[in-house]
Amino acid sequence: MPLKTNNLYKILLDHFGKQNWWPIDKKYHQLNKTDPRFEIMVGAILTQNTAWINVEKALNNLKSDHALDASNIYEINENKLKKLIQPSGYYNQKTQRLKQLSFHLKNNYSYNLDEFFNRKTNRIRSELLSLNGIGPETADSILLYAGEHPIFVVDAYTKRISKRIPLQTSTKTYDDIQTFFQNSLTNHFKDKKLVETYKELHALIVELAKNFCKKNPNCNSCILKKNCSFKKINLSK
Repeated sequence: MPLKTNNLYKILLDHFGKQNWWPIDKKYHQLNKTDPRFEIMVGAILTQNTAWINVEKALNNLKSDHALDASNIYEINENKLKKLIQPSGYYNQKTQRLKQLSFHLKNNYSYNLDEFFNRKTNRIRSELLSLNGIGPETADSILLYAGEHPIFVVDAYTKRISKRIPLQTSTKTYDDIQTFFQNSLTNHFKDKKLVETYKELHALIVELAKNFCKKNPNCNSCILKKNCSFKKINLSK
């Protein structure tokens, strides 16, 4: 029987426990009277094509310079910003993306994130996707973790696991995998619980991929070995 998404969620949650993503420095924002949601938006851009440990270094640099705020990102010298976020890699492109985001928030919302996020999900998503360098995964991470919108984030790990188990998606495109998870999970969870489930499951899938379902997977000890066809298929070759 195909593995259902709610059962996948339960297995992963029982094994790994709650992940409580997205990590933010609440104390920093309380002391500096800044909006923690912007830290998530910055993190979603910085994490493109790099490991989270590198993002943390860049975020710490921004915090040390008291620059982790939309207005400060807008005003800061570009060369200085590049130096601060250098640990995250691709710092030239990411500097332009952070500058563009802060410019957009300033000109259209006067940096007011309540005004930005208190709209229909599809409208915000289209707006984010119109910004250079922000693709579906980055936009959806911002919507889910910063905006508390019920939208499931699909990353490379999700695609890998969806293919290997396999989950019953019609194709392996971003949109089809996202639709599959959303259609499945909305039958079991509603409203705030649905948002919480999307957050936890996305983070749990990352843990699964890092610990077991790697590029060269550790199938023998994987917690999904009874539910996954990948090992059996490869042994039969």
